[in-house]
Amino acid sequence: MIRNLLTLAMLASLLGISAPALAQAPAPALAARAWLLVDVAAGQTLAAQNAEERVEPASLTKLMTAYIVFTALKEKRLTLEQPVPVSERAWRAGGSRMFIDPRKPVNAGELIQGMIIQSGNDACIALAEAIAGTEEAFAQIMNREAKRLGMNNTQYTNSSGLPDARHYTTARDLAILAATIIREFPDQYRYYAVREFRYNNITQQNRNRLLWLDPNVDGMKTGYTEGAGYCLIASSRRGTRRLLSVVLGASSESLRAQESQKLLNYGFLFFDQVRLYEKSVPVSALPVWKGSENTLKAGVAEDLRISVPKGMGEKLKAELLSLQPLVAPISAGQRVGTIRVSLDGKPVGEYAAVALQNVAVAGIFGRAWDTMRLWFQ
Repeated sequence: MIRNLLTLAMLASLLGISAPALAQAPAPALAARAWLLVDVAAGQTLAAQNAEERVEPASLTKLMTAYIVFTALKEKRLTLEQPVPVSERAWRAGGSRMFIDPRKPVNAGELIQGMIIQSGNDACIALAEAIAGTEEAFAQIMNREAKRLGMNNTQYTNSSGLPDARHYTTARDLAILAATIIREFPDQYRYYAVREFRYNNITQQNRNRLLWLDPNVDGMKTGYTEGAGYCLIASSRRGTRRLLSVVLGASSESLRAQESQKLLNYGFLFFDQVRLYEKSVPVSALPVWKGSENTLKAGVAEDLRISVPKGMGEKLKAELLSLQPLVAPISAGQRVGTIRVSLDGKPVGEYAAVALQNVAVAGIFGRAWDTMRLWFQ
C-alpha cells in the first residue's frame, strides 16, 4: 500500500503537475518528432516537446509486454524455467526476431531476453500466448494495464508493435510505463542493460547504442518502423539520480542516440536533486480523533526527492495538508495527507503523506468525548 501511494503521486506529476520553468538554460532543440525528459525518483517532467501527441510506438510496445510478463513472474503465474510452446503464428512473426523454432524447446527466461535484448517479435507473441492464450486476449490485458497506470492516450492491438492504425501511444505515456518498470521491477530491469544475447546459434546485439557510448546508461528500449521513425527510451543513473529520456521520430539510428544523449546531459547539467524528506522520518504530528493517542507521526514512505534548476534548492517549499478529521483506528502506511511542493511560488507536485505508526481506537469514554468535540468543529 505504501509503495502504491507514492507511485500514484509520482505518476500524477508525470501527467503534468511538475515542470520547473526556471532552468537557467532552455532545453535543447532536438531533431525528433516528440520527446520528454523525466526525473524518475521525483516523478517530474524536466523538459518536453509534443509529449501528448499520439504516435506509432513500434517496438517500444514491448515495454508493456514486458511489464505484464514481469507481473506474471511476480505473481508466480510464470517462471523463468517454464517451457513455452512455439506456435506457428509466433514462428512466422515478421520484423525483428530471436528465431525461435517449434521443434526446439524454449523457456520463458530465454524469451524475455529475446524480447528485450534482441527485440524479437516472435518472442513477444510466444509470451503473450503463454500468459493469455492468444495475442488478441493479451492485447486486452495490455489496454487494461495502460488504463490503470494512467496512460490515457495509449491503445494496443498487438504485443510487438507491428504497425496498426489503432495501435498508438504518446511520449508521456511511454515515460509513465518505463518509470513504473524501473521502480516496480528492479531485478528484471537488469535485462535492459545486456548488450547481446545468443539463441539458436545466432548472436544479436542490443540496438541501444548508448549502452556502449555512456557508462551511466543502463537501459531501456529502441523502436523503429517507417511510420514511427527511429525511437529510443534511455535511462541513465548518476549517483542517486536517475533520468529517463523518451525520443520519438528521429531520422536515423545514430541520431536517436545522439539526441537522447543530449537530452540526458541537459538534465544532469542544469538540474539538482534535493532530498526534501527522508523515508520514515516524521514530517509532522497530526491530531487524531477517538484514538489511543492524540497525535500521530506523519511522513513519507520513500525518500522524497525533487529536481530543481541548478542552485535553486533554497527556494523549494513544502506544505503538509492533513486529511482531517483523522479518526482512529489508523494503520501505519495509511494516507493521512498531501505534501504540496512549490518552487519560488510555482507548483512542483503533490505527494502522499502517510502515517508512520498505528493508532488504536480509544476507550468508550475517550470516543464519546471526541464525538462531542467533533460536533463543534
